[in-house]
Amino acid sequence: MAYDADVIVIGAGLAGLAATAELVDAGRKVILLDQEPEQSLGGQAHWSFGGLFLVDSPEQRRLRVRDSHALAWQDWLGTAGFDRAEDHWPRKWAEAYVDFAAGEKRAWLHRQGVRLFPVVGWAERGGYDATGHGNSVPRFHITWGTGPGLVAPFERRVRAGVARGLVELRFRHRVTGLSRSAGTVDTVSGEILEPSDVERGRPSSREVAGAFELRAQAVIVTSGGIGGNHELVRANWPKRLGRPPKRMLSGVPAHVDGKMLGIAEAAGGRLINRDRMWHYTEGIDNWNPIWPLHGIRILSGPSPLWLDARGKRLPVPLFPGFDTLGTLEHIMRTGHDHTWFVLTQKIIEKEFTLSGSEQNPDLTGKSIRDVLGRARAGAPGPVQAFMDHGADFIVERSLTDLVRRMNELTGKPLIAEDALRGEIVGRDREIAHSFTKDLQVTAIRGARKYLGDRLIRTAAPHRLLDPKAGPLIAVRLNILTRKTLGGLETDLSSRVLADGGAPSPSSRLRSSRGGPIPGLYAAGEAAGFGGGGVHGYRSLEGTFLGGCLFSGRTAGRAAARAVS
Repeated sequence: MAYDADVIVIGAGLAGLAATAELVDAGRKVILLDQEPEQSLGGQAHWSFGGLFLVDSPEQRRLRVRDSHALAWQDWLGTAGFDRAEDHWPRKWAEAYVDFAAGEKRAWLHRQGVRLFPVVGWAERGGYDATGHGNSVPRFHITWGTGPGLVAPFERRVRAGVARGLVELRFRHRVTGLSRSAGTVDTVSGEILEPSDVERGRPSSREVAGAFELRAQAVIVTSGGIGGNHELVRANWPKRLGRPPKRMLSGVPAHVDGKMLGIAEAAGGRLINRDRMWHYTEGIDNWNPIWPLHGIRILSGPSPLWLDARGKRLPVPLFPGFDTLGTLEHIMRTGHDHTWFVLTQKIIEKEFTLSGSEQNPDLTGKSIRDVLGRARAGAPGPVQAFMDHGADFIVERSLTDLVRRMNELTGKPLIAEDALRGEIVGRDREIAHSFTKDLQVTAIRGARKYLGDRLIRTAAPHRLLDPKAGPLIAVRLNILTRKTLGGLETDLSSRVLADGGAPSPSSRLRSSRGGPIPGLYAAGEAAGFGGGGVHGYRSLEGTFLGGCLFSGRTAGRAAARAVS
């Protein structure tokens, strides 16, 4: 039987584009499949803020941030918490990825035209001991152009492959099966969906117009995770995080449904760490949604008072930007799905950024003038739009009116004004002097010692009830689905591994899988960003896009070597 291509890549997101670009460089013929229309090329990466995890970069050094490979590896291990037999390959991938982030990653991207915003962000600060969860130093590098700016060079490389006759782009092709010939996965079958002209990210038709079957020497799965499939998220929800939320927002489009993972598993691939996932706790309803239940994440500085549904402050160190999953675990124990930020106009003007390329038109559009405009008085335009139109935002001059409207929004009198006033007044007293026992106040003062935070991310400490800092603002926060941290288990060549039976008793972290499945590779979120879960239990942020690039590049190069 003749082959239709050397390699078939399933999924035209960032990992799929990176894999295809490498195959083109090697002169291989590729068919790139995606169930969505062409206008959604680039997948979830297009909508991202463009954050990249880099170690000891020139941007860090210019801001007097002293980073090192050893420190980054310490942070990764403390965050990942690898403790399972199936963490053998994820840990190997983690070592390789930290090497990449501390080595050639920046130069490799720079050669392709990727540029970085000069201020490095400090995401996932942790707040525990030195060997625990979190980034010890700022490492969140924002792509100039955000997600679209990162997708662009890989799309250019793929389209150059189309022009050379090496790549066929086949959109509206939904894969439903993988099969083998003589033990090698070489056949991809599925349904051709009717054409769709919907805008990027909006739900497209699922009407079937035909069928297809294609053959190649190798198949690379880069289909993404499960974040748009709330039923599957709840089915895989880990017991350690409590009960799954009754209501969740979606941080990804509806087509991120996880179905390809089951198809690859049915073909013999081993799916591991299903219960490891990364969801945000600072989600707000998008007042101008693109996909169903479209949520936006608030990227806040450390100053807002974070309260549970009943108005009680979250425990130390669950401050904004410190421990995402620790906060999620705590919220799920409260019996409610939502929490609150309470802050001032002075804080929101300096500390609120919204995640996503469309919420940062200045950075996405590469406008220096508009970026400098962030220094002007007033909230950034996208933030102000949520203040004006967002269902989760409440703005009032008095605490009495603020509490009344908070209870009206939830439909239940959960927050007592006297108790909340006591929380705020107690916190405000700690601002009046240079000493404090309030660790959030200590964290705010510590953040301002970093030049990047002092300039654009952390407001000067002030009393929340100071009328000059007002009005007061309350924001209801929802659980926002995002990333799948587990996935198809792969070796360091991105080859999907088969289930090999019970773990070896000789080592808790020893591999327990069978050998590679001939012809089958996986990358990106479908492979847990490498190995079936390179992050372990938790992420250091800025590692999702980079994980797609690194694993996609690895899969493309390995498949190129393997095919004749």
